[in-house]
Amino acid sequence: MVQVDASGSDVVPVGKSATEPIPRTTSCSTASTPVDALPIYGYTKYIKAIVESVGRSLAERLRMAVQEYARFIRESIKRPGRVGAIAPSTQRLATHMVRWIDWESVNTVVEYGPGTGVFTSEILRSKRPDAHFFAVELHSEFASALSEQYPDVPILEDSVANIEALCQQQGVTEVDAIICGLPWAAFSDSAQTEYLDAMMKVLKPGGQLATFAYLSGMVLPAAHRFRAKLKGYFGKVEASRTVWLNFPPAFIYRCWR
Repeated sequence: MVQVDASGSDVVPVGKSATEPIPRTTSCSTASTPVDALPIYGYTKYIKAIVESVGRSLAERLRMAVQEYARFIRESIKRPGRVGAIAPSTQRLATHMVRWIDWESVNTVVEYGPGTGVFTSEILRSKRPDAHFFAVELHSEFASALSEQYPDVPILEDSVANIEALCQQQGVTEVDAIICGLPWAAFSDSAQTEYLDAMMKVLKPGGQLATFAYLSGMVLPAAHRFRAKLKGYFGKVEASRTVWLNFPPAFIYRCWR
């Protein structure tokens, strides 16, 4: 049975009516300033500055979101079989993907297919400051944009089939966790096997993999084939509840080697 995550809404307590008189605070000091004498102009300017700052912040976030979505659509049109989605993943899916990892035990984490970077941001917030982190992105436009957005994160423009060589370039002998945004259901049988075989060469015993699948995609034979492969490659595989606040709705495979 599918269980739906429901997020509660904040309830703001209602105070006294604005038409009621505001009680004045009494004080033992005779030097107290009456409420009516407080300078209002300074507070008005302060509130106005906050509102303007918030407005600029929201406008900038909207502009960046539009740019990311446009970039995603361009790549989807050029390489539909590789991008494998019709919209970038949401922050809700990223949170569910990343928070499951036991970050205290992670010394090295690799991200497969970061795309627009929604998982990248969550990884940076979650990992230990001293943990090694790099990402592998095949599409040049995504890789270029991510390198500008995250200058301290190595974004390697390559295929995850070459992960062993990429780890050697980064001075990494084994990987503790992999956060994966690849469209597994869009890959052929041979490609799925190739990428999983390469992953097993670097993911240490006990290592963790988090990857996701679209609920609607489970009608595809490739999706069922991938699910069966995971059970063959990993000692333990779990599927999360459906993340409905994603388009399309998705769930997460949580795997332990």
